[in-house]
Amino acid sequence: MENYKQTVLSQFANSPTIMALIDFFNQWLDPSSDIDAFYKTVWDVSQAQGVGLDIWGRIVNVKRELQIATTPAYLGFDEAFTTVTASTGPQPFGQAPMYNGPLATSTFTLLDDAYRKLIMVKALANITDCTSPSLNALLRYLFADEGRCYVVDTGGMQVRYVFEFTLSPVELAIMLNSGAIPRSAGVLVSVMQVDPATTFGFAEAGLQPFGQGVFFSTSGIQNAN
Repeated sequence: MENYKQTVLSQFANSPTIMALIDFFNQWLDPSSDIDAFYKTVWDVSQAQGVGLDIWGRIVNVKRELQIATTPAYLGFDEAFTTVTASTGPQPFGQAPMYNGPLATSTFTLLDDAYRKLIMVKALANITDCTSPSLNALLRYLFADEGRCYVVDTGGMQVRYVFEFTLSPVELAIMLNSGAIPRSAGVLVSVMQVDPATTFGFAEAGLQPFGQGVFFSTSGIQNAN
């Protein structure tokens, strides 16, 4: 402790026994290391770990566990093929079983680094004004190293989060189920995954010409409400 003598009440300050006990206690115990450890593992969200991040998660109201929908491949037609769902979409005979109804979700626990980023996104979402620039800033922070992503106002009280790359199951669960991504009141939200390198469209949009790309399938759009 630093300057501990200034904290002793005046009626005890002249007691040699009490002052000796406090002095010995001060020599034996150094709380500074515990204070530093608390600051690093709990208080400072940029360094917090384990239970410290769990505390921050409760503060901003976002959970470490995500519900991820299982997406096994099923037998289907070639016309329904998209690059986004190449491994989980329709498959030919002998490669996948027939569809037998929806499956249960599985629980995935985020590691500290991923959970820390989700906490920061939720903290930003809690104070955002839900304008397009603010939402785009959130997307850039969350998917900084993945590729292009942005929000589009499609009109009719609807917005769409567009990703020009394939989201992993965990990333998709963050967008759909985590509650960290802001949704304006009364506005429908959807998530769209599109690969410009394999999608037919206009050159101005960076898409592919005839014979080089396929039509975009609505299976690449998911409801996020």
